[in-house]
Amino acid sequence: MLTVLGFAMIATFLVLIMTKKMSPIAALVLIPALFCVAVGEGARLGDYVIDGVGNLAPTAAMLMFAIVYFGVMIDVGLFDPIVRGILRFCKADPVRIVVGTALLAAIVSLDGDGSTTFMITVSAMYPLYKRLGMSLVVMTGVAATANGVMNTLPWGGPTARAATALKLDAADIFVPMIPALGVGLLFVFALAYVLGRRERKRIGYLTLDEALVPETDTVLVAAGGSGGGSGSRSAGGHAEAGAGAGAGEADGDGFQGLDPNRATLRPRLYWFNAGLTVALLTAMILELLPIPVLFLLGAALALTVNYPDMAEQKARIAAHADNVLNVSGMVFAAAVFTGVLTGTGMVEHMADWLVGAIPEGMGPHMGLVTGVLSLPLTYFMSNDGFYFGVLPVLAEPGAAHGVSSLEIARASIVGQALHMSSPLLPAVYVLVGMAKVEFGDHTRFTVKWAALTSLVVLAAAVLFGIV
Repeated sequence: MLTVLGFAMIATFLVLIMTKKMSPIAALVLIPALFCVAVGEGARLGDYVIDGVGNLAPTAAMLMFAIVYFGVMIDVGLFDPIVRGILRFCKADPVRIVVGTALLAAIVSLDGDGSTTFMITVSAMYPLYKRLGMSLVVMTGVAATANGVMNTLPWGGPTARAATALKLDAADIFVPMIPALGVGLLFVFALAYVLGRRERKRIGYLTLDEALVPETDTVLVAAGGSGGGSGSRSAGGHAEAGAGAGAGEADGDGFQGLDPNRATLRPRLYWFNAGLTVALLTAMILELLPIPVLFLLGAALALTVNYPDMAEQKARIAAHADNVLNVSGMVFAAAVFTGVLTGTGMVEHMADWLVGAIPEGMGPHMGLVTGVLSLPLTYFMSNDGFYFGVLPVLAEPGAAHGVSSLEIARASIVGQALHMSSPLLPAVYVLVGMAKVEFGDHTRFTVKWAALTSLVVLAAAVLFGIV
């Protein structure tokens, strides 16, 4: 019964947000509350929610102060050179822009934190997508999928969890998987190229005059292609698909582009801010302090040094309050969903049912089975739940048929490309929140491509004899 209700709860949630019948926050709260009552556990709803909130509170705190920190870094101009470099590479060609998004997300993912990756990637690429009228779900989908492949780094989390759960060395899991993960990353770049070609066909091949100059008479000239790209249009106007304001102008939803003359710039403190960011990311990778504490200290230091005046500090905090509230609110709402899913035992029954459904004859192929199961299970469960709750169970029949724990562990990380768009992952709400994309739209667009990427990684691992 709990198995059926668990799948029904997840399906109801996904249908409601993808059809936009409910907002993600409302669905994350009301749907699990309703199903909690349906399983006869309504009296314990409060306990489940408090447990869920307690587990996710550090994540919410980290995201709150990380948004403030990176928001300040954007304000002071830390990422302006990155955007200029991307503009020089992209040349307003949608193909180059989408490939550049994948490349930037993959590089920044080396820090091992999805939220940080999404903040930097969206901060750098959003003005360009808005200016050219490109689809923002292409940006979020490519960034999430690229980050998912890179999330398998030993310090990213999943590989370390798999190693801990099966008492293995993380390097023994990750290093042999590098060729398969490399194929997965190449597939993401190929996917970005295809999606970029589709965007070029829709809006045309555009050239951007003085991309970083905030003038309303800057012209986007179509040099071929079909769709909305024919003719010319003002960069300050709103063409089809939401071509937003020019760089440096505030568009309709209040986003401030890369105005090279904005009052918040602090060019004299550029190297201080760059050094502070490198030190912060290094401390995070080395785990010198808990990540929420690092971002709390970093945000306080960044505000104090860059904006010593109290009024300026308040103005910067207020400028980013919308993002902070949206993301932290979504995380706490997700705590209700995960709290009920875990507290009622639904997630355990769902996992047991899936494992029990494996035919006995599949024992010698448990590596492949684990890889396939990692897609839905890491999408509908937290990484902790999958790696510490399900993976050891999957390893048992594999061991009985001569499949090593290392193969099982390697196969278990292939689903991360899909996991990075899970509705239970706080980082994805940073991505869609900063990109101003509806979560349902992101899900509809991304899930198929992310699942395909995971299957490509699994196929490469099988082909190379890694799994």
